[in-house]
Amino acid sequence: MVGQWYDSEAIASWEQRFRASLINSISGYKPANLIGTDDATSGENLAIMSSVVHLGAAPPLLGLVIRPDSVDRHTLRNIRSSGCYTINHVASDYFKAAHQTAARYPDEVSEFDAVGLTPQRLSDFAAPFVAEAPIKIGLELRQEIPIELNGTHFIIGEVVHLFVGDSLVSDQGDLDLEKAGVVALSGLDRYYRTEFIDKFPYAKPT
Repeated sequence: MVGQWYDSEAIASWEQRFRASLINSISGYKPANLIGTDDATSGENLAIMSSVVHLGAAPPLLGLVIRPDSVDRHTLRNIRSSGCYTINHVASDYFKAAHQTAARYPDEVSEFDAVGLTPQRLSDFAAPFVAEAPIKIGLELRQEIPIELNGTHFIIGEVVHLFVGDSLVSDQGDLDLEKAGVVALSGLDRYYRTEFIDKFPYAKPT
C-alpha cells in the first residue's frame, strides 16, 4: 500500500493536537464507555472514556486507563474515595449526549443532569449506572497502578454487578453488540456503528 513512514523524530515534531489525535487513533476501534462514579462530597460524575480492556474472567477483571491527575480528575478521585465505579456501553441513540460528558463541567455539576442522561442506582452499590445503557457493569476497585512513563493511572476493577439487555446473550455466552446498538470510538471524537461479519470455531492447528 502506498503511504508514508514516520520515525520518532517526525512524530515528536508534530503539532500537539495533531499528534494527540493521530496517536489516539492508531490503536484502532475502541469501546465507547461512560464511567459513572459518586463522591460523598461532590456527588455524581459521568465521563466518556475509550480505554477499557479485558484482563481476565476468573475473577472477572477489567482495566481502565485514566489520564494524569496533574489537574483534578473527578473520576479518579471518586474511584479512590468510594472504591467502586460503573462502566456503561454507549449506544447510538444517545452517543451525542455521551460525548458531551467530555466537557470540563464544574465539580458541583452532575454530567447526568448536564447532558440529559438518567442515573440508575442499586441499593447495595455506591456508584450510579446509566439507565439508558443496554450493558451496565458495576466494579469494585482492586488495584491502581501508576504508570511512571506518562503519569497515567491503570485502574483494575472486579465485576460485581452486570446488566445485559434482553436477548443480547447467546447460549454460548456471546454478546451481540450490534443488536445492542453500541458504538465504537476512534481517536477522541470519531464514532462508528458496528457490523457483525462472522463467527469462527475455536482455532486449532491445521
